[in-house]
Amino acid sequence: MNPNDVIFQVTVAVMLLGLVAVGCVAGWRRWDRYRARRQLIRSFEAVSAAVLRDVLIPDGSGGQLHIDFLLLTGRGLLVVDYRDVEGVVFGGEHMKEWAVMNGSRRTTFLNPLEALYDRIAAVKLLAGEVPVDGRIVFTSRSKFPKGRPPRVMRLDLLEAEYPAAVPGSPHPAERYRSAWDQLASQAEPSPLARG
Repeated sequence: MNPNDVIFQVTVAVMLLGLVAVGCVAGWRRWDRYRARRQLIRSFEAVSAAVLRDVLIPDGSGGQLHIDFLLLTGRGLLVVDYRDVEGVVFGGEHMKEWAVMNGSRRTTFLNPLEALYDRIAAVKLLAGEVPVDGRIVFTSRSKFPKGRPPRVMRLDLLEAEYPAAVPGSPHPAERYRSAWDQLASQAEPSPLARG
């Protein structure tokens, strides 16, 4: 066998193995993101009778607002602005920007509370007399050493604030079902969906 043929075959084999390895890593990352998203949705489903996710609703002024999650709970409707942020978060109700420190890396984002208040107001317009509340929900990868601002919570504390229904009994949220159905009929899929 010609030495050049051997070198060519080895090179092709190494390239194929490299492509398979890259494909496996990409597939694993995609699966991991999918699994994390499914777990997130299960967390919201555990505290609600129904969930809308990644939807647009009318804002009352001719426009639309994106909502990450809208939950039908025993306490009414809950607007959720979901944040998957890793690190130490510094933010306050009246601060323009919030900061995240992750090791030596520092990033900022606009105070999400103002947008949450707009979303709550839009849902209230559509929900009528049904109670509407809102929360900025962070993952447990986020820490708030100076305390959490109002309406901010971690995902792992959601069930304590919005308890799940008692098995074998009707969900207490069912009393809000007609308003929910009316609102859900006006929601549209959002192009900002995270997958």
